Amino acid sequence: MIPQIHKQGGHTLGLLYYLYGKGTHEEHIDPHLVASFDGMSPDPGRDATATKKDLAQLLDQPLHLLAADQRPDKHVWHCSVRAAPDDPILSDEQWADIARRIVAATGIDPNDGAGCRWAAVRHADDHIHIVATLVREDGRRPDHHRSGKRAQAEARLIEKELGLHQVAPGDGTAAQRPTSAERHKAKRQGRERTAREELRETVRRAVTGATSDEEFFARLAAAGLLIRKRAAPSGDLLGYKVALHDDLNKDGEPVFYPGARLAPDLSLPRIRERWSSDPAPRQEDTVRTRPSTPAAARRATASVAWRAVLVVEHGDDPTVAAHIAAAGEVLDALATTSAAHTRRELRDAAAAFERASRSHVRAVRGHDRALRQAARDLVHGGNALGRGEDGASTAMAIDMLFFLITAAAHWHARKGHAQQAEAAARAAEHLRAAYRPAAAQPLGVLHQRGRRLSRSVVQRQTVALREALPELAEQILAEPGWYALAATIAEAEAAGHDPAALLSDAVERRELGTAVSVSDVLVWRLRRTADLPADATNLPETAGTAGDRTTARRPANRPSSPGRQRSGKETPGKSR
Repeated sequence: MIPQIHKQGGHTLGLLYYLYGKGTHEEHIDPHLVASFDGMSPDPGRDATATKKDLAQLLDQPLHLLAADQRPDKHVWHCSVRAAPDDPILSDEQWADIARRIVAATGIDPNDGAGCRWAAVRHADDHIHIVATLVREDGRRPDHHRSGKRAQAEARLIEKELGLHQVAPGDGTAAQRPTSAERHKAKRQGRERTAREELRETVRRAVTGATSDEEFFARLAAAGLLIRKRAAPSGDLLGYKVALHDDLNKDGEPVFYPGARLAPDLSLPRIRERWSSDPAPRQEDTVRTRPSTPAAARRATASVAWRAVLVVEHGDDPTVAAHIAAAGEVLDALATTSAAHTRRELRDAAAAFERASRSHVRAVRGHDRALRQAARDLVHGGNALGRGEDGASTAMAIDMLFFLITAAAHWHARKGHAQQAEAAARAAEHLRAAYRPAAAQPLGVLHQRGRRLSRSVVQRQTVALREALPELAEQILAEPGWYALAATIAEAEAAGHDPAALLSDAVERRELGTAVSVSDVLVWRLRRTADLPADATNLPETAGTAGDRTTARRPANRPSSPGRQRSGKETPGKSR
């Protein structure tokens, strides 16, 4: 149940005309009064002799207790209370009780015998509107300070008592919701989303991996947005506004939104924190070769995301907050450059995680540099085709990002950030859905390759599996993904790795007991750790497919793994 306090107004009758009208798109059905301050107020919806003017005059009578120069200009208090989409339809009596509890909790009518006059109008199954005059019966002003938070707290109690969907309490860090006027305007224009929502997503993507004001504004311009910059007399840039070309006001002028009105972290000062706090480049970073293909960028992203999990699980709060915010940039970049069959779910994951990227824990930027660089590499690496090596590397990146997003959900839950934890969990579900089509083709190729392995090779790998994972070996051997894992182990063996050591390494870094498909998880862990190509389509047949010619060779310098430095557990199988 979501109560929303609207801007105070100065025209009671005008608001009543809207509430009792047909709505902008005939969406108001059977408008009628469900409750009022005295229980006897005239109802223009059900009483043919009552008028909206009668009700407005009754509500506004306390204004006349004050001298004309003492009456507030904005005396109309307006609150809508909406049920969740999956809630049952409530009766008029239930809505009446809800209205009385909301006006009491907010200080509008605190049951002290001299509250404000108010009325609750219902014109749809799922919500009511409460209208009140902000002058009490005794001529004093009501104490309705922080009425929004007070209404939210009462709504949480109502949800529990009525068995309704329980909304996670807010903390004031969420982006501003579109107004009803913005939603109606979007519907008239045939838009799926409001202009505010489109602008928020576009600006967020423009920030992804950016390193300067110039790059950020160039990306906004390339995305087709109108831009207005605000400068100080000295010429220093202070802020910006953006607008869509076809979103116009009644005068035919573009409607501009400041960055801060799109989201708290999209103001120019907050955006600049992302790159202004970066540490000086290290020598190894200076000579670092930027991934030049979508596949290379995705492989790098998988490695960076895996290391970031350790930080989120064990780092200090400001550093964790920075990594979580940067993870949002990586999701935006991956969604922007993804192939068609994964694009929708990845975009939904990025949109859901946007809420999880902000909390009252202020991020200390700079430590998240690797994730932001990964986002930048994804953008500059270009769009993936969704097949071959870049398709397989996408599946690998999604797999690793799932663990990072899940770790973020757990961190938010431990901190009591209910909305952020819920948003991260939703993002993880979208990543799970995106993983399936991304992984289907590369795992299918590996499956076929594994089916062609010789019996002696499979037997040797089975022994190694049972030694490394005695408690899970039989489960893995019974999974359809076992053949893909067997092919991966054979490739690693042919490349000079010890299969038992690789499997043990995978176990040391994270538990696997709750995995839905342990073999899938191990395929990507082993391919990344052993530095194997994500896609096996173009590889020559693995040694051992036609006969047992492979001799395991332990490499002199086996790739190091961030997992060897960590402790703690996770549930990787939940990504599938």
